[in-house]
Amino acid sequence: MLENKDQSKTSLSQLGEFGLINHITKNFSIQQQSTIKAIGDDAAVLDFKSKKTVVSTDLLVEGVHFDLSYMPLKHLGYKAVVVNVSDICAMNATPTQVTVSIAVSNRFPLEAIEELYEGIRLACDFYKVDLIGGDTTSSTTGLLISVTALGEATEEEITYRSGAQENDLLVVTGDIGSAYMGLQVLEREKQVFLVNPQNQPNLEDYSYIIERQLKPEARNDIKELLQKLDVKPTSMIDISDGISSEIMHICKASNVGCNLYEDKLPLDPQLINVCEEFNLDSTTIAINGGEDYELLFTVSMNDFEKIKGNPHLSIIGHITAEKEGIHLITRENTKLPLKARGWNALNEEE
Repeated sequence: MLENKDQSKTSLSQLGEFGLINHITKNFSIQQQSTIKAIGDDAAVLDFKSKKTVVSTDLLVEGVHFDLSYMPLKHLGYKAVVVNVSDICAMNATPTQVTVSIAVSNRFPLEAIEELYEGIRLACDFYKVDLIGGDTTSSTTGLLISVTALGEATEEEITYRSGAQENDLLVVTGDIGSAYMGLQVLEREKQVFLVNPQNQPNLEDYSYIIERQLKPEARNDIKELLQKLDVKPTSMIDISDGISSEIMHICKASNVGCNLYEDKLPLDPQLINVCEEFNLDSTTIAINGGEDYELLFTVSMNDFEKIKGNPHLSIIGHITAEKEGIHLITRENTKLPLKARGWNALNEEE
């Protein structure tokens, strides 16, 4: 991103830690009845009454999970909340609160932190979650963001990875693969820019897949959608690491196998075009690319009539006996063992 050298910048040391916390949280409002006390004491106070609480945490590290040369700080703040809200949605629960902790180096002025927290605030407003605390500290290695999300659900609503049964249908929301290809376009344009900084990229033809990478959305609408359809998922997971990896997580936790059908995968037309441009196989990208933050779940075969034809849902396969293994059924009707080649947080090479 081109930097305006004339901007006046405020050093974080001018505010101190508590001054910074007061400054960046003053525009956050309380939206949940369960939030008794948010920021301003030694701990937040929540009251979920008869419901169960679900909790999930993610850590985002500059240079590993995001690149600030093309990721605007406002988008980063928004995405940091989304990836955690998505984990709550993947339990078939309702997200309610988040805590946000940051470690930041002295190259970031106050104005940069304001941008980051504006994105966090927009996500909190959109998903109706309350910011209830966190921590701020200094860093020698750039920017780190840790978000913990909380949510609520009744015991009957909560859905684990371990409930898939033989003959269940495998269902996915939205489309898959686009976020990964959005990242490939951004990386390509970054390399062009490094060679020729005068060259401004024209990204109009890639708007959808880039948005899927820079500003993904969590599927907090699916719990209500399934309730209205009178469908209770038997297992559920979100697609952060690629659908092949997520299918394997469900199958391992549930002690089942699976057949995934290539011709049923929901691919956006822009994804298909860009895969051709990059000379990449769209199926490979769709099943191995991560960061879609869609939901993958299983439902009983008896619910087929309730969900078939729904514009938000695609039936992409079915659960088999564990001994039959986990397979991709190609368009030519060839049965291939499904391998997890998605994102591995501890090994960037995979």
